[in-house]
Amino acid sequence: MEKNSYRFFENKECMYYPCHAGMEGKSLNCLFCYCPMHPYPDCLGKPVFRENKNGRIFKDCTGCVFPHDPQNYETILAFLKEKLYAKQEE
Repeated sequence: MEKNSYRFFENKECMYYPCHAGMEGKSLNCLFCYCPMHPYPDCLGKPVFRENKNGRIFKDCTGCVFPHDPQNYETILAFLKEKLYAKQEE
């Protein structure tokens, strides 16, 4: 894995690094710090859907590390490309 390339970027100086529990000492891809799959309920990660006090359902991704795994870059791009093509066909 190339250090800080177009496929991988790790920002150890970030005040939130590491942003997910259990990622300490592992290679953490910060490229998708804000997950591009967040708008999709069928994303490839493992979000938890919760209900707030007003009864609104929201997606909680705090336990998901899928976009931070350096091996998932191509998979995420393929997922987004599929969503884009599906939207264009509507």
